Amino acid sequence: MAGPMRDGDSLTIELPATVRATLARLADAGHDAALVGGSVRDLVSGQVPNDWDVATAAAPEVVADLFPGSIWENRFGTVTVRGADGLEVQVTTFRFEGPYLDRRRPASVSWGRSLEEDLSRRDFTVNAIAWRPTNLASGGGVLVDPHGGVNDLGQGMLRAVGDPEARIGEDALRMVRAARFAARLGLRVEDGTADAIRRHPREAIGLSGERVRDELWRMLEAPDPERPPSTALRLLEDLGVLVVLLPELAALRGVPQDKALAGDAFDHSLRTADALPAGRPLLRLAGLFHDLGKATTLADGHFIGHEVAGARLAAAVGERLRLSRAESGWLTRLVRQHMFAYRPDWTDAAVRRFIRRVGADLLDDLFALRAADNAASGVAQPEATGLDELRARIEAVTASGPLSHAQLAIDGRDLTDELAIAPGPLVGELLDRLLEAVLDDPALNQRDRLLELARGWAEDAGAPTHQPGSNEGSGLGHGEAADDGAAATIGDPGAVPT
Repeated sequence: MAGPMRDGDSLTIELPATVRATLARLADAGHDAALVGGSVRDLVSGQVPNDWDVATAAAPEVVADLFPGSIWENRFGTVTVRGADGLEVQVTTFRFEGPYLDRRRPASVSWGRSLEEDLSRRDFTVNAIAWRPTNLASGGGVLVDPHGGVNDLGQGMLRAVGDPEARIGEDALRMVRAARFAARLGLRVEDGTADAIRRHPREAIGLSGERVRDELWRMLEAPDPERPPSTALRLLEDLGVLVVLLPELAALRGVPQDKALAGDAFDHSLRTADALPAGRPLLRLAGLFHDLGKATTLADGHFIGHEVAGARLAAAVGERLRLSRAESGWLTRLVRQHMFAYRPDWTDAAVRRFIRRVGADLLDDLFALRAADNAASGVAQPEATGLDELRARIEAVTASGPLSHAQLAIDGRDLTDELAIAPGPLVGELLDRLLEAVLDDPALNQRDRLLELARGWAEDAGAPTHQPGSNEGSGLGHGEAADDGAAATIGDPGAVPT
């Protein structure tokens, strides 16, 4: 790390071709342009940037004209330039922002006059560093660091640019970003900045669910096992912000756990999220939320029904964070189903019913969640939990018989056409009963045998009849009489998100 470097020092860097070409075209057109923000922070830290950002004096319409095929679709003056190698460079015009009247966004954005002015509006000193090229061919340039961001990196400190009260007052999301950046970069939040956050955590109430979700996603994506998601989340708790943003999770603090590993239900939930894959932020969110119901269900040392209460809470948080319907449904289903208890004496029919209840699309993620839950509990012998045996049995029974209405040898139209029963709810009820019978005995899944069973049940129900071949008023096509798994799950069983 280049700790001794200061504002104005020379710095030579190796630029990707697209970044060098972008800076060169702006300079050739007579516009001041420099690398800024995270890309420079990463470079002086000895890391390879994930994103490349350029700030320039050129107005966005000028930038768009200089780079045919670029994209400009926001009011903040950012134009996305994509090189032939697929690398994207975000080119943003120097900005000067008006007051943040709603503590979320500036009332106005005008194009600024200088790079230094642009840097002064940024959140933290480590993000207010720039590199102005002097010789693009050789990678030569000078460091622009008016707020001492490089020194703060060397000191392991995250500090607000200028007055921390003013920076936090401008945008409450900066309180959340402080925890994320400090955790990701291994920094401590400078005392003045931390104190300003602790004085204003309630300001986070006004943040939109989308902005909070995006920051939470970045925390959950943390790839470094030395700085897992729990690092940022614990810092949010320490700064007083977590209880405002995720009160359901914060409520687990102090809820006792009878686990091999020390800590309460909050500690356990964070360990579970950490134990899940970094590339799956939504799965890590399920780990974080799987025990939300424990805050309200503790009685006599047990948490009876905490998975049901937790699923309701997870659904409410998902709505607040503006998750998609599929994401929220998948999340709540995982929380609802995580308390399954397998026993070796399960019959094959019991295994098939387990698959039917959980949903085949959820099994892999449910097992991943259970394995992380076990690890976070300090289970000494995970192989003794039966997960591997259950996996093997699921593979065996999946190949031996149907698990859904779509796999039955008949469908809804067969029932209306062949049994002369009227379209309506009875069709779905019969398909449900047929599936239950086939789950017990897969050999029954033959057209004639299923029709015979259905005919007897329909007659017992005194079903109204109609002429075979008529399907008026049904509203149902083949296999549409019932929604597989709808009665057994909470939330929308849509496509499983990643």
